[in-house]
Amino acid sequence: MTTPRELLDLLHHKQAQAEQGGGPERITQQHKKGKLSARERLDLLLDPGSFVELDRFVTHRATDFGLDQQKYLGDGVVTGYGRIDGRVVYVFSQDFTVFGGSLSETFAEKICKVMDLAMRNGAPVIGLNDSGGARIQEGVASLGGYADIFLRNTLASGVIPQISVILGPCAGGAVYSPAITDFVFMVRGVSYMFVTGPNVVKTVTHEDVSFEQLGGADVHGGVSGVAHFVHATEPESLAAVRQLIGYLPANNLDEPPGRRGAEADDPVDRRDERLLDIIPDSANKPYDMREVIGAVVDRRSFFEVQPEYAGNLIVGFARLAGQPVGIVANQPAVLAGVLDISASLKGARFIRFCDCFNIPLVTFEDVPGFLPGVAQEHGGIIKHGAKLLYAFCEATVPKLTVITRKAYGGAYDVMSSKHIRGDINLAWPTAEIAVMGPKGAVEILFKKEIDQAADKEAETARRIAEYTGTFANPYSAAARGFVDDVIDPRDTRPRLIDALRILSTKRDRNPAKKHGNIPL
Repeated sequence: MTTPRELLDLLHHKQAQAEQGGGPERITQQHKKGKLSARERLDLLLDPGSFVELDRFVTHRATDFGLDQQKYLGDGVVTGYGRIDGRVVYVFSQDFTVFGGSLSETFAEKICKVMDLAMRNGAPVIGLNDSGGARIQEGVASLGGYADIFLRNTLASGVIPQISVILGPCAGGAVYSPAITDFVFMVRGVSYMFVTGPNVVKTVTHEDVSFEQLGGADVHGGVSGVAHFVHATEPESLAAVRQLIGYLPANNLDEPPGRRGAEADDPVDRRDERLLDIIPDSANKPYDMREVIGAVVDRRSFFEVQPEYAGNLIVGFARLAGQPVGIVANQPAVLAGVLDISASLKGARFIRFCDCFNIPLVTFEDVPGFLPGVAQEHGGIIKHGAKLLYAFCEATVPKLTVITRKAYGGAYDVMSSKHIRGDINLAWPTAEIAVMGPKGAVEILFKKEIDQAADKEAETARRIAEYTGTFANPYSAAARGFVDDVIDPRDTRPRLIDALRILSTKRDRNPAKKHGNIPL
């Protein structure tokens, strides 16, 4: 008869076997590729000693193609829960050393279990993806597993934060799970995402393209916008995930996590003198809106999202007196801060995430309008620009706006204006709130007078000066209550913090409905 100690030894043996994944040789091969193992990644992501594994003894049920002779404990994915800065998160880490990380029926069941637990317990779920795709030997059972995951991604959307970290290949239908999640992280030279790979592309379209050119980290971080964060190494990427979690609530019913002692680190009443000199004398000269953001929010708290994509709009998280906020800002240093298709998509997605998870929105506005051109019109700027408008209109979280310079035309309305339920709208003395810029307006309004003038340039300059004095300022809007106050730029930080505190008890809701029909 087997003794209890022998049974315990058997347990320890099986536990050690499960931790080996596909075996030492395959782990070594993983390291040679510059990649960490599934468990090493979890060690970096989670607080030391906090990981609790679930379903480590699960194996696949397939018998075809000799799979009944190839079984590995855990079946290619490590699942469970742990903590980041003491807060619970649910995780799964795909193991490329077991069947190339391919998804089987039981593999999917393990992921679905932790996703269900995350939903029931109201905690974020983080997926570390490193998979060759569906396990072909299992056929439709594997495809069904993907669909089970897609459904849970969709049901969890807006309920718990979902984060995907791509640490290897992610191809075919597998890409749609990360695409549904809230944030996607990728690593240069390691991560690849595409619906069809280079070989299929060459066969169908006769285009020669490498893995990196087709679906590498920089492509998705700067061109497609699929990735929100791109890093040089896996440890950097996993450290950034930990940082991101620090800004997010555990679920849609919780408030974002504040930071104690923040006022001691950065006084609420700090007035930064740099704000007086950031805006150039000429309205046509660019400046970096990141300098404004950095001078207003808590020191070193700005965490930018999608920094390489649609650079004419800045989005990211920051803190004001320790309170997490979502930042949306036009960037005059790129395309003069104009709104285009990519910027609209980037902003709308970010705004809707913040609204889902009770994160107040702070908008820094310097926008000359929407980008003109045939490519933009044919690309659908009307419907894509409407997404940004819809997102701002729909949001019920506290919404604060600071107009630093230009607020022209329809873009003024879109950027969290008072008319679409902006709570506190402030303007600097340098703000220009008008239907259009002075030069364009004068050329339309006084075309006849300018054409008849002896000195056309002088007449144009005179009319521009008149128009600027009458309309291109913040006071006409303030007279109508469209701007709540015109403030000294140095007072921006204390005014925003005070407004956030006043709005902490804000209650607003949209009409009862199944869901809106955002212009997709």
